[in-house]
Amino acid sequence: MPGIHELPATSAAVVAHAAGDLRIEEVPVAVPGPDEAVVEIAFGGICGSDLHYWLHGAAGESILRAPLVLGHEIVGTVLQGAADGTGPAAGTAVAVHPATPGPGAARYPEDRPNLSPGCTYLGSAARFPHTDGAFSRYATLPARMLRPLPEGLSLRTAALAEPAAVAWHAVARAGDVKGKTALVIGSGPIGALAVAVLKRAGARRIVAVDMYPKPLEIARAVGADEVLKGDEAEAIAAVEADVVIESSGSHHGLASAIKGAVRGGKVVMVGLLPSGPQPVLISLAITRELELLGSFRFNAEIDEVIAALADGTLFVDPVVTHEFPLDRGLEAFEVARNSAESGKVLLDFSPAPGE
Repeated sequence: MPGIHELPATSAAVVAHAAGDLRIEEVPVAVPGPDEAVVEIAFGGICGSDLHYWLHGAAGESILRAPLVLGHEIVGTVLQGAADGTGPAAGTAVAVHPATPGPGAARYPEDRPNLSPGCTYLGSAARFPHTDGAFSRYATLPARMLRPLPEGLSLRTAALAEPAAVAWHAVARAGDVKGKTALVIGSGPIGALAVAVLKRAGARRIVAVDMYPKPLEIARAVGADEVLKGDEAEAIAAVEADVVIESSGSHHGLASAIKGAVRGGKVVMVGLLPSGPQPVLISLAITRELELLGSFRFNAEIDEVIAALADGTLFVDPVVTHEFPLDRGLEAFEVARNSAESGKVLLDFSPAPGE
């Protein structure tokens, strides 16, 4: 590892150039400003948005217009702390909150900065110039993004802090779930993490749904009491869940969520559907007086997640199914795209022996 004042000039990184064009290449390490730290990245989790940039050259309406370093689910160790003394010191293991809230033309609640119209996110092409992510061996990041990890919490487990915060925020949108029946539609990484959060929050009965056996196996491992295949329409409708977490990101999943909710229940929509009009069973939502709640990213929940991971009350280990070293990053993306066989896929940025 370079010395504290010996910063590398370049860093190996995962860069999306265009649809179908993903490369592992050297990129410059930005010289840190007074309030920025340099972090040696340990692990990065591949997210759905990373896959979309690779496969389609866009994530929703965020379209690649220039090469973009991917990655926002990252953890590592501070190599050089911020010169102004803010944030953690060199040698501190950290997770990263990847958002930078910012105002814009539209109004939003000040206590919900995740909704700020000018918000930027690591590894996002929502604005131009794009906001590079941190799928790189070394990353220069604002010190305010860094969250010190409690002693005893491994970097590998902490790599799930960011997606777990997305799930935590979604469950929190439903209010108190203690003693209630919960239904999770879509048991990929976010859905499985929602199961884990619901379990910790005291849900009485948790039913997980997916089209494939592997995600359902993971959902059981983190706390689901029952699992159902996505085509078991009658069984899903019979759940009559007080709270439904829709994390499939498809209109078919949203239809199952509405049908599976009890009259007067809540449906939290965390799965991001494609932009544009979508078919929705809105008449059923109206006559059952369902509450349909959007859920987008998170705010300070990542701090609660880190504490829960550290004290063992949030059990998420089975969600990680694969790890790949950086030099096999392209293979890692191929595995991550196969949701039938993988959960969360991690990139390991540790230098190979002899590097």
